[in-house]
Amino acid sequence: MVVGAVAATDTSSPTQQRPQKKESRLFFKTSYRRGIIEAIVIYTLGRLGALISPQVFPGWLFVLLPLLFLFLQYLGGPIWATYRIQSTRRERMSRRFWLLGPLLAGLCFLIDLVISLTLGLAVNALGGVQQGPALWRFFASGEAHLTLSEFGLYELRTAVALLALYTVAVVCSRLAQGGFLRFTMPAGGRRVTL
Repeated sequence: MVVGAVAATDTSSPTQQRPQKKESRLFFKTSYRRGIIEAIVIYTLGRLGALISPQVFPGWLFVLLPLLFLFLQYLGGPIWATYRIQSTRRERMSRRFWLLGPLLAGLCFLIDLVISLTLGLAVNALGGVQQGPALWRFFASGEAHLTLSEFGLYELRTAVALLALYTVAVVCSRLAQGGFLRFTMPAGGRRVTL
């Protein structure tokens, strides 16, 4: 009897199983903390790249690389973090996503402050020459001198730009992942999700 039972299972049609789709590790969803760390690394790369004078780049890279550094500074980090952070299936815009933009802006502002004081201010994307760290320029004389009010105004503009752009980038990225035009309305006694 056991032999017949084994033979019956061997002749039965095998069940169809879908092969599991392997995703690259790059696009795996990750934790909130790791998403923030990755966004800060992206910002730091963009900020360090912004220290380089555009004149050192040859040919068409003269335009492309400064724009890439600006993208990494102001949009790349929050968009990357928003897409990478794992969320529940029904979560759309929770409090943690509303706070992600200002949190990233604050952390990136602190990194910008450290880089500006120790390595130098970001060079204008249209041209300019790196004049050195702000700490050194406070005590320099002549054209390289930087007053505390000029530095404060520069950092204030950076903080406002980071806060505004990061908040908008996180909200738009999160809504673009699903639920951008999704809303529920009553229709004939039943609720319909569009």
